[in-house]
Amino acid sequence: MAPWLPRMHVFEIHDQPWFHPWFRAKVQAALTETWLMSLRPLQPESPASIVARVLADDLGDKVGEFVFVDYCAGGGGPTPWIEKYINNERATTKPLLAGAAAAGSVQFVLTDLHPHIHNWALSAAASPNIHYAPNPVDASASPPNLLTTIEPPLPSPSSPLQPRQKTKSFRTFHLAFHHFPDPLARAILRDTLQTSSGLAIFELQDRTLRSFLSVLLLGLGVLAFAPVFAWRWRSPGTLFWSWVVPVLPFVLVWDGWMSSVRTRTLEEVEELMRSCGADGDGELGAWRVRSGRITHLPPWADLNWIIATKEGEGEVV
Repeated sequence: MAPWLPRMHVFEIHDQPWFHPWFRAKVQAALTETWLMSLRPLQPESPASIVARVLADDLGDKVGEFVFVDYCAGGGGPTPWIEKYINNERATTKPLLAGAAAAGSVQFVLTDLHPHIHNWALSAAASPNIHYAPNPVDASASPPNLLTTIEPPLPSPSSPLQPRQKTKSFRTFHLAFHHFPDPLARAILRDTLQTSSGLAIFELQDRTLRSFLSVLLLGLGVLAFAPVFAWRWRSPGTLFWSWVVPVLPFVLVWDGWMSSVRTRTLEEVEELMRSCGADGDGELGAWRVRSGRITHLPPWADLNWIIATKEGEGEVV
């Protein structure tokens, strides 16, 4: 579906330095719930589950060769649930993996320019396959030794039957890449193409009318479920700022619309990759790029994905 307006790098409220941290945390928590929510029978599968399935299907058996590094992870986002889905699926479909130690599982790393160490440590404590970078990580200049400085350390094989420690980095951006203006996006892509083996961009919006309508549904959902989340988060303020003074639904709808306007198409991402300077002749070289769209809440809401891998490092389709 073609965009109905050009990309514009407009502002989002929760990105602004003057936006109160309490509101920002609640907006990020609401976005995480959007990733995880499955409203049966209207929404049979959560967006996070779809992301995990896309990665597993696209990369095939080679999914286990990568360490997936989530840049701009915020409070954790969908990554802990993606890890659980992928490793549970591998253990189910490949019985030999069921009894393997963590060294045989797919590993995931949470990073951000502004680390959320408390949240990440909780996720890492819940799964041996979740790790985090305790120091700020700039996606445009990722430290070469990143995978050796994370907490807890990546597992090492304890027997000859277990695979060697994986070091191939696969970068993921969940509801994040649209935040970067073109110069920064080019710098991030240049660093990615020069230092990583894979890239995946997942967005829950695009520049279509359907996307704008789905954001309205998000606002209505915030109003409807505010009591549930206020109780779950033990936060009466969530209910007050949703029903009495509707700051939270307003910001989520406004930022959702602005995110839609900011989101790039596959062709626009490919153009940034060609012009980022990673390859002197402006070509993608060994990188192969593909994309898709999957409806997660019929008939309105789609998950859009772009995956790029070095030739031979992902499954050829």
